[in-house]
Amino acid sequence: MGLLSDLAGVEEARRAFLEAIPRVRLPAERIPLAEAVGRITAEAVNSPVDVPSFPRSTVDGYAVRAEDTFGASEGLPAYLDVVADVPMGRPAEVELSTGRAARVATGGMVPPGADAVVMLEYAEQVDEGMIGVVRPVSPGENVIRRAEDIQSGQTIIEVGHQLRPQDLAALAGVGRTDVAVYVRPRVAVVSTGDEVVPPHVEPAVGQVRDMNGVSLSASVLADGGFPAFMGIIRDDAALLEATLRRALDREGARMVLVSGGSSVGTQDVVRDVFNRLGRPGVLVHGVAQRPGKPTILALAGPVPLVGIPGHPVSALVVYQLYARPALRLVMGCRSPETWRGTVRARLSRNLASPPGLEEYARVALRAEDGTVWADPVLGKSGLISTMVRADGLLRVPVGKEGLEQGEDVEVWLT
Repeated sequence: MGLLSDLAGVEEARRAFLEAIPRVRLPAERIPLAEAVGRITAEAVNSPVDVPSFPRSTVDGYAVRAEDTFGASEGLPAYLDVVADVPMGRPAEVELSTGRAARVATGGMVPPGADAVVMLEYAEQVDEGMIGVVRPVSPGENVIRRAEDIQSGQTIIEVGHQLRPQDLAALAGVGRTDVAVYVRPRVAVVSTGDEVVPPHVEPAVGQVRDMNGVSLSASVLADGGFPAFMGIIRDDAALLEATLRRALDREGARMVLVSGGSSVGTQDVVRDVFNRLGRPGVLVHGVAQRPGKPTILALAGPVPLVGIPGHPVSALVVYQLYARPALRLVMGCRSPETWRGTVRARLSRNLASPPGLEEYARVALRAEDGTVWADPVLGKSGLISTMVRADGLLRVPVGKEGLEQGEDVEVWLT
């Protein structure tokens, strides 16, 4: 695929970039469950057991045969003999026949013969050995059946799944203590610019501290990659190329993020360097969006390269739109999409947008009288404070020149 001409649309650019990334399997390692959250599975996991392995009560009450309670009411209770208490963590040692009940606690075993549990509040104690049920139960009510959660042989985790706390709970529930995952890919992060200095350096007039090296490295780490910060490189093509070749050849980087040097100007060298690193080279240079218009998307062999504008808000928006889904593919995820959550809200004021560009506006969320409001956080893409004050991003499609106060909108949480 050649370079997309003119300004690509956001979806066109994403599709061209993500579809071009080859699916290269990373090496796998086996790690304890306690260390596995956020990692990508390198194996499918089939359950060796039923979960639960016995029928369990979901309430404190009395295990019964449901048919014995049919027609029960406060005026005409169904009287049952209580023949056993089922201790927690122990098997039930009684089988219930017609007209009998057994006390069970939440999570306790429902004894054979019983098919429902009456909640305590619907059972009146008549004497030591009898209750009166004042409300009927249906078969299966307040009971988790054997294997209702997970069946033996069932695939509970697929290959290429990013593990969440609930996934680890399921693995623990079937007796797994470790899981095979792909190794975390190394992502080279480079900041460029003669004006950029490290955060610990007091900047002289005309200089700025490096924010993007920190924010992009933190983003990679949060998404499951291994960030390798390669330093701040001045606007020198030979030095940048040498740094990126070292990242690829010696450091084993599986992805490269370069901030700064992506717009059209005499100091901008990233596009030319990307084209020299390997084929197919630059796929997209410039996207019809704000912020992030000068974005560069490229490949050097199987390695995705992203040229990210130097403004700190642009950097984070471009990372979310292009670098994050690319990293997911590199990590071995089945899909580039990630669902970080959205919120439906009502726009609190009119929001203008430039024609011909898809805008990503920062908004702060607030709740008032049962309504969630999205308050635009106005400011240029060089102002990181606007991102700090925002809770998410609001997309204004390219065909609209703004949104109206009171309009229902979808906010991407950041």
